[in-house]
Formats: sequence, C-alpha cells, structure tokens
Amino acid sequence: MDLSNFRENYTKGGLKRKDLLDDPIEQFELWFRQSLQTDIAEPNAFSLATVSPEGIPSLRTVLLKIFDKKGFVFFTNYKSKKAQDIHSNPNVAMLFPWVSLERQVKIIGKAEKISTAASLKYFLSRPHGSQLGAWVSQQSHVISSRSILEIKLAEMKRKFLNKQVPLPDHWGGYRVIPEIIEFWQGGENRLHDRFEYHLINGEWQINRLAP
Repeated sequence: MDLSNFRENYTKGGLKRKDLLDDPIEQFELWFRQSLQTDIAEPNAFSLATVSPEGIPSLRTVLLKIFDKKGFVFFTNYKSKKAQDIHSNPNVAMLFPWVSLERQVKIIGKAEKISTAASLKYFLSRPHGSQLGAWVSQQSHVISSRSILEIKLAEMKRKFLNKQVPLPDHWGGYRVIPEIIEFWQGGENRLHDRFEYHLINGEWQINRLAP
C-alpha cells in the first residue's frame, strides 16, 4: 500500500518560547490538562521504550498514573520484559502522542522502582478485578491458551473471597526521573515547533530544535 499521499497539514497553532513555562513539569501539566478537555482516548497513555541487555529496543503502551516534580510513575509486573530491561539498563524514553492536538511530548530519563508503600497505596485504589489480575498474569511469558488465565483468575477469586487482595511481591511502580523533555507542536509546511528542556547541573535549559 502506497501511503505517500496520506498526509495532514498542521494548522492548530504554533509554539513560541515566550509561551513556555520555565519548569517542564508545569508545562506538561498545562498540556495534559488541555488534553483532558478534548476527546482524546486515555491521554495518559504513552509509549515506553526500553533496551535489552543485548541492545535490542522494545516498545509498548503504558498508562501514566502519577506525575509530579519527582518524575513520571507507571505500574507493572516486576518480572515483565520491560522490568527486565530496566533492571539491566534504566535509561528509558516515553512518548505521549496527542495527535488530534497536533502535539507530542517526549521524555528521556532513568527509571527506578518506587517504594513498596507507594505501590501499595496505588494498588489498593485499583478495582478488585485489576488487583486479582496482577496475581494472575506472568506478564510477557509464553502461555498455551487464554483458558490458563481464566482458570488462574477463578482460583484467585476463590482465594481472596471476601478478603483484601494483598500487593504481589512482583508488582509495583517505576518512576522515570526526567533528564530531557521535548514539547512538539505541529506547524504548517512541516516547520514544526520543538522545544527541548535539558536538565544540566540541576537547572533546566530550554532550546528550540529544528523540525
């Protein structure tokens, strides 16, 4: 299939340096709040890139659950492929593709586990079914059929019937501590606006990048 004529012209508006906040976390919050006012499905969904010990990249969609001055937090199985990659190489990249707004945000930083207490706090806020699901799935491992998951889920339902579901030892959160955050706004004639915040000696430096 030839997609050479499949294109959009970005016309929603540019991005100027004077319009940017000095703190990229505050700028991200501003854009995120604006995304909530649109019909974007799950604006907290982002692509997470990791690299294996063999240098092979991997990419998947993850949901952002917390962000603040300390970084960006997501939750996963600590035995998953992404967790194994992070264990050997904590350098990761995140991408929020807010296509309908003609925007994207790229974040590069290092991932580290959050405390068990913080993971437990979030785990207890999850729906009961999601809590059980964390016990059921050996994420990224090969399974012969879906029925294995359904049998395991039924077992967990019986085990924790009328009981609080405990936090699995193999499940919890990672915080990505940002070192580079780039804000991208589509522009006419492919002259997009890109601004990169780079953390240098504890201070955020802002530079415009060529599209």
